[in-house]
Amino acid sequence: MADRGKYRGRNKKESCPKFSENPSGEPGRRTPGILLAAPASGSGKTAAACALMAALQGKGMNVRACKCGPDYIDPMFHREVLGVDSKNLDLFFSDKEELIRGYQRHTEGADIAVVEGVMGYYDGMALDTEKASSYDVARTLGLPVLLVLPARGAALSLAAVVKGMSEFREDSNIQGILLNRVSDMLYPRLKEMLERKLHSMNLDIPVVGYLPEDPCFCMESRHLGLVTPQEMEGLKDQIQKTGELLSRTVDLELVRRTAGEAAAVAGESSLKNEGGTLSGSGLRIGIARDEAFCFYYKDNLNLLEDLGCTLIPFSPLRDRMIPEDLDGLLLGGGYPELHGKELAENRDMLSSVRTALQDGMPCLAECGGFMYLHEEMEDREGNVYPLVGQIRGKAFPTGRLVRFGYVNLEVQGGSGDGISDAVGPQSDAVEEGYLLPGESIRGHEFHYWDSTDSGADCVAVKPDGRRKWNCIHMKGNLFAGYPHLYLPSMKAFAERFVARCASRKEEKMRQK
Repeated sequence: MADRGKYRGRNKKESCPKFSENPSGEPGRRTPGILLAAPASGSGKTAAACALMAALQGKGMNVRACKCGPDYIDPMFHREVLGVDSKNLDLFFSDKEELIRGYQRHTEGADIAVVEGVMGYYDGMALDTEKASSYDVARTLGLPVLLVLPARGAALSLAAVVKGMSEFREDSNIQGILLNRVSDMLYPRLKEMLERKLHSMNLDIPVVGYLPEDPCFCMESRHLGLVTPQEMEGLKDQIQKTGELLSRTVDLELVRRTAGEAAAVAGESSLKNEGGTLSGSGLRIGIARDEAFCFYYKDNLNLLEDLGCTLIPFSPLRDRMIPEDLDGLLLGGGYPELHGKELAENRDMLSSVRTALQDGMPCLAECGGFMYLHEEMEDREGNVYPLVGQIRGKAFPTGRLVRFGYVNLEVQGGSGDGISDAVGPQSDAVEEGYLLPGESIRGHEFHYWDSTDSGADCVAVKPDGRRKWNCIHMKGNLFAGYPHLYLPSMKAFAERFVARCASRKEEKMRQK
């Protein structure tokens, strides 16, 4: 049997840093961090991660959050409800070196990072692979793992699950167990039994605590676009209560010590800005941000800022027009289908966006932002609302997930006939698209709405190459479609967008 001494034999009596200390200040060391994993989805990872972050905040710690995989909802929940800065960690989008750089940049200066896993610990991009799984992220970043284990209706079988999960891979790095749905009365006996049985199998993995049976740990309402400000306040109160409970049921000092054993950072240049030349210096990029448009990868925004752009938020729901003196537009994903009436009634904003696009303003529109650009959008109740009208056709509900999952986007010879002819004036310098033949940019699709014209200027190819479909309107300064792009996977794409914004700004200045 391989030696697992690195993550066995934790002795709770060993000295542990106090919460006021910050070991991340040690030169060459990464911020202490821990990844919460589970045998499967629905095990309570989100409740555990949010409660743990709230409990650590209650101890005065500066916490950063991360989410494995491409999901937008949990990072948004971390930011909006917990007030904790959060980002995605995804090994389909990023290579390992980029993931390490991004993680360190995000967590620099924090006291601790809490990483929420995705699906089961070893579940990756396909049924038979661990690639891009929580395990893949944990071993890449050298993070110790806390296994969230549902315990309701189980006893000795829990030991079998832990043994299987910890020994399935020699470097699983599972260093603690957090039991979920356990009564106060049963927990001491369950903890003693589980640790004793694991020890007899040469697995000295401690049970660090438990999540009690309490309604405050139910996290069904996590889609922030589906809740009102009053409900948001209720969620904040709920999370605070989970943190208070968990601070009494979990050995936070042990969790903190375990997190402190995150691997040392290799090299001294991992935090270097690799955004490239600041070609966007002085550029103002409008970014739609409200209840209807709220899905953005933090790494995308960081890259544009690294290129020199200033991001200017605005609300298509409440503002009357886009901000003045913009050089480009970002229309991200979100929930426009829930706000069709309000978006349609804000005719001044619709006209402002339409005029900007017809005047040649560069624009990236993804999923919900793509739907917003349609002539019409139908909601779940069958109501149809007129919108911007730059994309001919209608966005409509399907009642099921459409074209779900990771994709590689490549250029193909689409006609672009579905897009309005009035895309704006073009110059010879901007005739080529943001994506060129032979190039590929990575992305993800997750939507229950479809379009009568999803575009045909690109083809989306699944990572295994078995499925592909037409998508994207790419003509002139517009790049619009259902896929959410991960810009760092093809930095030249972002640089071309920024270059077009700069070119348009220069032309506008010449015309004055």
